[in-house]
Amino acid sequence: MKDIKKYYLIHAAPEDVYLAITNPLTIELWSGYPAEMSTEPGSEFSLWDGSIVGKNIEFEENKKIVQQWYFGDQPEESIVTIKLHPDKHGTSVELRHINVPDTELEDMLYGWNNYYFGAIEDYFDE
Repeated sequence: MKDIKKYYLIHAAPEDVYLAITNPLTIELWSGYPAEMSTEPGSEFSLWDGSIVGKNIEFEENKKIVQQWYFGDQPEESIVTIKLHPDKHGTSVELRHINVPDTELEDMLYGWNNYYFGAIEDYFDE
């Protein structure tokens, strides 16, 4: 198992970035795929037509999102924590993704950089 810790700068207010991550209609705008998402702790979510699925654990509006991402039958929960910090250029995003299966690490890094936060950056830069 591997852990990922990355930082991103998005040229939008934390409130807008939070909505981009938690509102299913906004997720569809930047991802291009239907999304199922709720800010209700314990609810399940689905992104990219089911390519990413998991459970929502905790929300702190405009500041923090904690989710469990499912990777089959792995014994340790894979937890994603996204923290949003105001920055003079928009929002500094702190990503921590723990217990990523070794076989998924490269795809996860690529996905976070290009399909997730890369797509959100592009969405706000348009």
